[in-house]
Amino acid sequence: MMATTYEKYLKLNVNCSCIGLGRGKSESNYFCTPKGAKVIGWADTDGIHYCFVDGFDEMVFAVGPMNTPGYYVHPVARDFMDFLRLLLACGNVSALEQVYCWDKVQFEAFLQDNPLTAEQQAVLDTIREELSLVPMEQPFAYIKELQAGFDYSRIKYTEDYDKGTPVQLELPPWLCTTL
Repeated sequence: MMATTYEKYLKLNVNCSCIGLGRGKSESNYFCTPKGAKVIGWADTDGIHYCFVDGFDEMVFAVGPMNTPGYYVHPVARDFMDFLRLLLACGNVSALEQVYCWDKVQFEAFLQDNPLTAEQQAVLDTIREELSLVPMEQPFAYIKELQAGFDYSRIKYTEDYDKGTPVQLELPPWLCTTL
C-alpha cells in the first residue's frame, strides 16, 4: 500500500513550528473546530489550527477561532500535497489562513513583508527535497478558487458552535477590501 503524502510528511519528523505548523494535540477544544476534525498542525497564535475533516477526503481546512463569527473555518487546499506546495510557495501558513479576507495586493504585500528566515527555508527545503514537491504556481488564485466553489453548509459543528455557518460565504464589506 502506498503511503499518503501526509504519512510521508510525518515520517520526516521535521519541526515545522517555524512555518506555523507546529505539532500538538490531534484534537481541538475550540468551539468552532468542525466535528470529525483531525488536527494536523497548530499556528503559533490565536488558536489557529489546520485539519482534515471527516467527509472531505484529504481537504485541508484552516480554523481561526479569533476570526469574525461565521468565518472561522475555510478550506485552504484540496489535499495535503497541495497544502505543502502552497507552503513552499508562501513560506508560512499565516498567508494561507488569511486569503479568505485578502485581495491579491494584500496577499503579495504580506509575502513581501515577511521574508523567510534561514530556519524556515531549511524546513521548506527538507519538505521540498524529501517529498519531491514543487511550489504552487498561483497560490492566491488556487485558494480563492477553492473557497469560491466550496459549500460551507456541509461543515458540521459541535453543539458549542452557536453561530452556524453561512450557506455561501459572503464577506461583509468592512471585513475586507474588494476581492
